[in-house]
Amino acid sequence: MASLKEKLIGHLATTQPSQSHNKITIVGVGAVGMACAISILLKDLADEVALVDVMEDKLKGEMMDLQHGSLFLRTHKIVSGKDYSVSAGSKLVVVTAGARQQEGESRLNLVQRNVNIFKHIIPDIVKNSPDCIILVVSNPVDILTYVAWKLSGLPMHRVIGSGCNLDSARFRYLMGERLGIHSSSCHGWVIGEHGDSSVPVWSGMNVAGVNLKELHPELGTDKDKENWKKVHRDVVDSAYEVIKLKGYTSWAIGMSVADMVGTIMKNLNKVHPVSTMVKDLHGIKNEVFLSLPCILGNHGISNIVKMVLKPDEEAQLQKSATTLWDIQKDLKF
Repeated sequence: MASLKEKLIGHLATTQPSQSHNKITIVGVGAVGMACAISILLKDLADEVALVDVMEDKLKGEMMDLQHGSLFLRTHKIVSGKDYSVSAGSKLVVVTAGARQQEGESRLNLVQRNVNIFKHIIPDIVKNSPDCIILVVSNPVDILTYVAWKLSGLPMHRVIGSGCNLDSARFRYLMGERLGIHSSSCHGWVIGEHGDSSVPVWSGMNVAGVNLKELHPELGTDKDKENWKKVHRDVVDSAYEVIKLKGYTSWAIGMSVADMVGTIMKNLNKVHPVSTMVKDLHGIKNEVFLSLPCILGNHGISNIVKMVLKPDEEAQLQKSATTLWDIQKDLKF
């Protein structure tokens, strides 16, 4: 007796096992991981999305919730699993998993706990998707990108940290609010560490090619009566403020990650401030990962833009590198 499906569908060709060509895996289904997932799905960037986490009930629940919205998406397949075999054949793996800082815990201790988590995650990713690009989002992102690079054995251009892509977006948003111009028309870069020692490139801020520092030489200095320095201070403080108000950050980092993922998957060769190896650049001598403007495409980072920094900006970048190295050098793999 023929089944309903057999009565409905007639085969023109022998069915082949479906194989994904643009598969993306997201490791970690917390607030950040799911914000990344929904942002990637809504931008139609993958033909398969896989979710991986150790919390099986939440993992299955998040997968089902997304699957039930399949009618409104253009991603054919959404899967999940505790085992990394579900991630096999991924073109890109986004890592959001990691421990949160506990009250009174030192940054070094937090980093070491996340290193221990990465020891389990990264080798399994590479084992199942040896040709993938890894995009690290977990914090502290610069140090954990270095850790992921070391643990993965992948070439450095295929291990990328989300870095200052979001810091720069926050910077441009606040710049636009002051000027009454949409952030996409406000150009400014935040480089260095994703965090407290990040560096605003005041010398490069412009609107329609008009350099703001030439119009206002005190821009970003202590002598500035308009106190533009506060814009960068607000960038640094904004994550703490959002965490204080809602408990975590999620939507902006999710959209920021989807922005980078789109550039990689579509091979756009767009420039993003992302975390990469910066040894021997801008006078930095240690093997650290920091954000510089990088050209992204479907092989990862193809090139780094050589920024022309003022001496004080370069000094701040070097200080940012030293801050990270002082923590990184004591890590145990």
